[in-house]
Parts: sequence; structure tokens; C-alpha cells
Amino acid sequence: MRGDLVSRPIGDVLGEARRLFEAGVKELLVVSQDTSAYGVDVQYRTGFWDGRPVKTRLLELCEQLGALAEPFGAWVRLHYVYPYPHVDAVLPLMAEGRVLPYLDVPFQHAHPDVLKRMKRPASGERNLERLAHWREICPQLVVRSTFIAGFPGESETEFEALLDFLHEAQIDRAGCFAYSPVAGAAANALPGQLPADVREERRARFMAVAEAVSTSKLGQRIGATMQVLVDQAPALGRKGGVGRSYADAPEIDGLVRLLPPEKASKTLKAGEFTRARIVGTQGHDLIGQPI
Repeated sequence: MRGDLVSRPIGDVLGEARRLFEAGVKELLVVSQDTSAYGVDVQYRTGFWDGRPVKTRLLELCEQLGALAEPFGAWVRLHYVYPYPHVDAVLPLMAEGRVLPYLDVPFQHAHPDVLKRMKRPASGERNLERLAHWREICPQLVVRSTFIAGFPGESETEFEALLDFLHEAQIDRAGCFAYSPVAGAAANALPGQLPADVREERRARFMAVAEAVSTSKLGQRIGATMQVLVDQAPALGRKGGVGRSYADAPEIDGLVRLLPPEKASKTLKAGEFTRARIVGTQGHDLIGQPI
């Protein structure tokens, strides 16, 4: 996605959300180029919803979406939220369960020099502090992110700083792309273009660390009871099903593989929630016993 940020009127967003909840949608994904910058382009002007003034800003958007979702028992999940200070205000809503305690934060890298070449105004040190602060407010917070390995000019030292960040940040779910030139991108003209095999080797090293961190964090959930949204009910003649917890966005994160319910009278239905006790892990997935 490219181009200037353009914020939709908050009344339009909330109206669409209400129609979706009323139609039976159980999970609303809020996705934009930079969800945390919602309203910046219109200077957070006041809009209207149900005849009431509502400021065009991330906090107010989350407050209203959470209020709309609550009567339906639905989830609200945020994607592409950058670690700006004002995002701190949303974390209490997550701690209270009004929106899911899940953030998709595209960090891209951790070394300040690489971030500068990427034209991203951030630093690994401040991001670590921000993550720690968020987890103080909302200990159950799950963070997913994406990174780029082998960006032009990336030294081995800079790449190792990225691996150190991954260890320290304890990112729950991390993806990584080996840098590849894109037609018309300014990065194509940067010096220090790395060979394709080096870029791919660094991507593989990154993913090995990311998977180790993720596997460790998944193991800490064994014994916990979690709410699971059932995506696939048992097929005819089969037992169990497949769902996701609040920690798993659809199609990009892991799953909760559901065993047959303990009670014979309990059935699993796609699009409905169930409570499950986590009894094990399998790769990137959890094994859950419906209760």
C-alpha cells in the first residue's frame, strides 16, 4: 500500500462495523496502512456517530468498536499499529477485554542505521522500552511483527543487532522477508546491495530464532484455559475441530487444534466460541481440550 494516508469518516467505519456484527461476524479485523495514524490527516477532527460527537482518533475508534462488539460477544483485532506513544492509551482497553490484547506492529528492523536507510523514524532501544511498557499495562498482550533481512547496506553487526532485538523483545509471532528490489523503490539506488544468497541465509537465521522464541512462549500456555473461536467444526466421522485464540490472527498465525469435547453433549460449531484447556503444542499450534 502506497500513497498519502486518508482517514475514513469515523461514522462510516462504525456504521460498517455495526452492520457486520449484526450480520453475525464474530471477529473484526481493523486493517490499514497505519492504523495508529488514524485521524492524523484530518487533525483528529470531530465526526458523528448515532448523533453523538466522536473524535477521529485511534483511542475513540477502539472505544466505540469495543462497545459495539460487546453485546455480540465479538472480537476486535488491530493490525499495522506502529509504536507511537499515543498507542499507550489503547492498552487499558485491551487489559479490560474491550479489544483483543493483540497488536500487529511492523517493526521492519531494529538497528537505527538500517531503520534510517529505510526512512523509518524509530530505534530498537525505544521500541524495547515501549514493548515493556505495554506489557506492564496489559501482561496478556501478544505482539506479531514482520521484518526485512538483507536490506541494502546491512552489515553482519547490524543483522546480529536485529537477532538480539528479537530475543529481548520476545515477539510472539514474527515473520521475515529477504529484501528484494521493487520496481521504482528508492532502496534500489542504495549502495551495499547484498547477494541473494546472503539475504536468504539471513532470513533463515532470523526465522530460526523467531521460531525458538515463539515455541517457548507457546509452551507457557499449557495448562491455561482460553476462549477459542471455532473456524472448522469436526467433519463427518471425525472428532475435534480447528479454531484460534485471541493470540492468533486468521491465516497468518497459528491455530488451536481442538480435541473431542469432554462432554458428549457439547458440540463444536464453526463461527462460535468455546472454552478450551491447553494441553500441548504442535509446531506453531496449540492443542486444546474443549471444556
